[in-house]
Amino acid sequence: MVGANLKAETMKLMDKRSALETEMNVIIERLCQPGGPGLSGNLVDSEGFPRSDIDIPVVRAERHRLAELRNDHKEITEKIDENIQVLHSSRLATKDSGNDGVSNHQNSVSGNAVPSATSHNVVLRDSSSSMDVDMMASIPFAVVDEIADASPTAEDGLQLGDQLVKFGAVEYQVGENLLQKLASEAQANQGHAVPVIVMRQGAPINLSLTPRVWPGRGLLGCSFRVL
Repeated sequence: MVGANLKAETMKLMDKRSALETEMNVIIERLCQPGGPGLSGNLVDSEGFPRSDIDIPVVRAERHRLAELRNDHKEITEKIDENIQVLHSSRLATKDSGNDGVSNHQNSVSGNAVPSATSHNVVLRDSSSSMDVDMMASIPFAVVDEIADASPTAEDGLQLGDQLVKFGAVEYQVGENLLQKLASEAQANQGHAVPVIVMRQGAPINLSLTPRVWPGRGLLGCSFRVL
């Protein structure tokens, strides 16, 4: 019962986080549209006067709101991570007790093979173990907050606000330097297609990105922010 309640709470947190992400994406797209001020661009012109081409109070309000959403998103993500760790611990404990021969039925359930987080990205609703794994495997770990025009990522279909779930061999992992891993993965796959999974407006999208040399900076032409 505790496990079921925790799963329900975690799913509600994921829904809440998705709503935050939708609002964040709207603000990011608005601020980063062509001619816009960006997420941290100057609000004054080259002579030090307030820019006349933007509504400065609105920009400041949206940046402030975005900062609030990011803080809320971080707190919810940390809570989701805690819940998932508890669910995994509970699942392992249940499996161990099943192996002690409590009943044949329990052994048959706990003995089922559980797909690994790297190979399982589809929720099997009738399997609590696979649900636990899927929640871990589907956690976005970075958001695309800038894409250069005509860059490899722009041409390959990545969009501003997309949230990375998997980039080649890189996926969510507690305590890892994910930005460094992303850079290393891009370097290692220069000129080769990299399978990518992103969350876009709450839905998973499969893409294929090819890191490559182009007139701009880097091999991708975009920047990521770790969630």
